Amino acid sequence: MNDFLWLPFLVSLLAAGVRLATPLLFAALGGITNELSGVLNIGLEGMLIAGTFGAYLGALLSGSEWGGALGGLLAGGLLGLLFAFLSITMRADQVVLGTGLNIFALGLTSFFFRSMYKAGISQFVPSFEVWNVPLLSDIPFIGQIFFRQVPLVYLAYGLIPLFTFLLYKTTWGLKLRCCGEHPRAAETVGVNVVKTRYLALILSGMLAGLGGTFLSLGQISAFTEGLVSGRGFIALAAIIFGRWKPVNVALACLLFGVADALQLRLQGFGLPIRYEFLLMFPYLLTLITFVVFVNRGDSPASLGKPYPEK
Repeated sequence: MNDFLWLPFLVSLLAAGVRLATPLLFAALGGITNELSGVLNIGLEGMLIAGTFGAYLGALLSGSEWGGALGGLLAGGLLGLLFAFLSITMRADQVVLGTGLNIFALGLTSFFFRSMYKAGISQFVPSFEVWNVPLLSDIPFIGQIFFRQVPLVYLAYGLIPLFTFLLYKTTWGLKLRCCGEHPRAAETVGVNVVKTRYLALILSGMLAGLGGTFLSLGQISAFTEGLVSGRGFIALAAIIFGRWKPVNVALACLLFGVADALQLRLQGFGLPIRYEFLLMFPYLLTLITFVVFVNRGDSPASLGKPYPEK
């Protein structure tokens, strides 16, 4: 590739990376919230899956992409509520529960999808169109990368400063983090730990539902089985890589998004490498992240521990 083609390739790669990082960012911001409250949510994958189907169904029934977004929010939120009930009230093991939730969401959505479409091919529904931000989209290179995206992309990146403020500059954020570090101390000063964790998990599910909405209505205008393809686990890796800080986690999501965009483009280069190895690239990066960063001791002290204790 000559020098003349490198710049358009790079701009296109980064624009795609910003776009592909969006579902990861929604799920990761939700994951930060519930993990800072002390609940380990392995079920982000399942919440994304629920969001993809809920959004598709909402768009199909309402005839509107915004109706689809509402469907994705509700589907993810309901799964978050189910996770909260089973993990907090019923005190189920959070790792086992999260794994089961992923399988449950995959099986349930596949059942309804196959009931609706015997051939496994869905009809197209209204989807989000690219919105060029006035003036900003005309900036050379920067405009094409950041300001020629669908509305959900702007929403996802707009949540980064909002969550940074909410988690670290408000009383609610302080209470949330206290529940994750020392829930008994939080209860002593009047914080309702159970209620806080419930709300955190419902919010996490709703955000993951928006991530699923982007996959079905921001990219393909339909629903297919396997659409999420492990993005919930990549979001978990981004949370660990970013050390539970919204800005750092967003950068990690962007890194994974660019890696995904890169493997898609390399497949068209005619490289003497089987495409399956290129498909592995984002997941290999995820695995490396887990191995290197998972035991660094930055996680909330009470993460994964039920409260009240037995």
